[in-house]
Amino acid sequence: MPDWTNTSLIASDQEYDHAPLIRTVVTPDGDHGGVSSATLLVSALGIFEGFVDGKPDGPDVFSPGWSSYEWRMRVYSCDVAALVSDRPFVLGFSLGKGWAAGRIPFTTPGGFYAHEPAIIAQLEIVYSDGHRQLVGTDASWQSGPSQTTFHEIYDGQSVDARIDVSGWNSDVTDREGWTGVSVQELDTHRLVPYDGPRVVRHEDIAPQRIWTSPSGKTLVDFGQNLVGWIRLSVSAPAGTEITIRHAEVLEHEELGTRPLRTAKATDTYTTSGGDDVFEPTKTFHGFRYAEVSGWPGELDPEALRAVVVHSQMDRIGHFECSDDMLNQLYSNIVWGQRGNFFDVPTDCPQRDERLGWTGDIAAFAPTAAFIYDVKGFLGEWLKNVDAEQAHHDGIVPFVVPDVLKFFERPNRPRESTCLWSDAGVWVPWAIYEAYGDEEDLRASFGTMRGHLDHVETLLSPTGLWDTGFQFADWLDPNAPPDDPFKAVADKGVVATACLFRSADLTARTARILGETEAAERYEAYAARLKEAFNAHYVDGGRITSDCATVYALAISFDLLSPADERAAGDRLAELAEANGYRVATGFAGTPFVLHALSRTGHDDVAYRMLLERECPSWLYPVTMGATTIWERWDSMLPDGTINPGQMTSFNHYAFGAVADWMHKVIGGINPLEPGYSRVLIAPKPGGGLTWASTSLDTPHGTVAVTWRNESGQVDVDVTLPEGVSGVFRGPDGTEKDLAAGRVSLQISA
Repeated sequence: MPDWTNTSLIASDQEYDHAPLIRTVVTPDGDHGGVSSATLLVSALGIFEGFVDGKPDGPDVFSPGWSSYEWRMRVYSCDVAALVSDRPFVLGFSLGKGWAAGRIPFTTPGGFYAHEPAIIAQLEIVYSDGHRQLVGTDASWQSGPSQTTFHEIYDGQSVDARIDVSGWNSDVTDREGWTGVSVQELDTHRLVPYDGPRVVRHEDIAPQRIWTSPSGKTLVDFGQNLVGWIRLSVSAPAGTEITIRHAEVLEHEELGTRPLRTAKATDTYTTSGGDDVFEPTKTFHGFRYAEVSGWPGELDPEALRAVVVHSQMDRIGHFECSDDMLNQLYSNIVWGQRGNFFDVPTDCPQRDERLGWTGDIAAFAPTAAFIYDVKGFLGEWLKNVDAEQAHHDGIVPFVVPDVLKFFERPNRPRESTCLWSDAGVWVPWAIYEAYGDEEDLRASFGTMRGHLDHVETLLSPTGLWDTGFQFADWLDPNAPPDDPFKAVADKGVVATACLFRSADLTARTARILGETEAAERYEAYAARLKEAFNAHYVDGGRITSDCATVYALAISFDLLSPADERAAGDRLAELAEANGYRVATGFAGTPFVLHALSRTGHDDVAYRMLLERECPSWLYPVTMGATTIWERWDSMLPDGTINPGQMTSFNHYAFGAVADWMHKVIGGINPLEPGYSRVLIAPKPGGGLTWASTSLDTPHGTVAVTWRNESGQVDVDVTLPEGVSGVFRGPDGTEKDLAAGRVSLQISA
């Protein structure tokens, strides 16, 4: 990291609702030749957009993102050599409250990390003769108001184009009415490299339909539930006020805003009288629909574009099959990940929450790591997990960054809880399995150990984790809408099973890293949990609370004897049939229920569950027109009304964890070694599907499997990249060694 000795954290010296602009004029040092390099380093409490000589310093928005600011302020680094002039130029920043100074979470006023946005920046110019010029933020900088008169992540942004800010980031002459800045205290040890991907704009989406609602409102449908904002182009008399409200769904043919709770999700624009283009880059919305009011005349569809915004990630995994409903489900899973991977892995992108809930990503991480390359994204987030845990007695909190610690919630005491806290183990393991880098395990090994060591102090004398608060099988569809805690699965069974998996994975991690003493400790820890689980919860293959989730976890985590596992698998299949093959699991059980059925020889039952269309099921939302994964199995009721509970979202990726089964069982792509350096190809055709195609860009190249079922004979094409070997396993259990290249095989249907 650079020397920040002569650089300060600064903020506008004026308190107002405007998003502040901050700038200085840089005069290049003369007589040193041309510019050899120029690097801009920036961090902020809040968010910023940087400009050098009037040009953006990069494509990113919402930088430097959301981190555990108390210990980690991420430093953005950008090569700006192409932007630096040989004459005086402006270095400027447009600031926003973001997460640090804005309203989060829920109904709180926020501002937990900062009362106003503040920035620290340093521009280093190196000339051809080696001379080095440093320009840093200090008391000499100036600040002024922008056209943004209001901005909050939850509530939206207001822009008044009548405010003249022309030339603020390019004109070196003094700015009339601008004032100075205040210098803030900052421990520069908090400044750390920004290693994760940036949040950027992606594609634009045109309106699919514009119409008038029964109440006379102008509504717009973009055809896809997405995350970002609407870019608006308009020419209207000065002072015309245009308002855009956002929502994910319609209810009673009007904008369905109740799920937003207190989030206003409203952008307001006041026109200049000329040709205006409005783009609110200091807020974001989760929406498919918009309500537009104040538009002069008839709304032109060419004037609106939905801009998709999320963290930059490379798409690496693909799935497609003969069933259009499953293809739409898969698209919904992909879009759910896109919208919620917005600097941190959030629960939802639309209401007054948008937090990094650890339970959601614990459930979804294997799926996420297949669809996109999330090594950098989740690796950066795990650094925040480590920071939060290290300062809070080994507890991996409910959300990371842990904004909930700033206020008390009596019904949710600050303590470890299964699945959510287990994310400190499960997520790094999922990254390791996907990409094969031991350093990812090493970076999180302290978090893994801290979690297990702390939870050990919470166990009851029986050796079970049956004490304290648990979300457990959160959002079990059998729970009432107003009480999602009331899952059927016994909380002690769920917690002890999840902890066993964490102990087992931590022991395996210790072996991989050569930590022999730790490996032996956690192997013994896992053995004790397994013994206690079977002694207290298992009787002849029946598990306490006798529901889908407890069997799914016990089978998938290898907690049972062979005889008990067979009996448990048969019981799980019986329960599925008795329930009409509808889903009966929440956050804990859903990622594992189909895997447990397949592991115990019930692929036919797993397919029937996957393809069920009655609520609750994965395909029910598809029948209702969903384009992302819902938070609740019945976020929208069959009559088109929104679930009556106070908590529901139409973009929540956790239940999309079913894609892991689609990749591994329908597609047949499984890692035999981390990073897919060796693979198991084991597709299991079924469910009436006539073909399926799955591919994954691994660190070694592309693995692809396509199968087609024609007249009872299944033709399978497998492609492995150079240097990767594997095993092909047919549905009957026969195996064949595979080498790199392409091979065609036939199996029985």
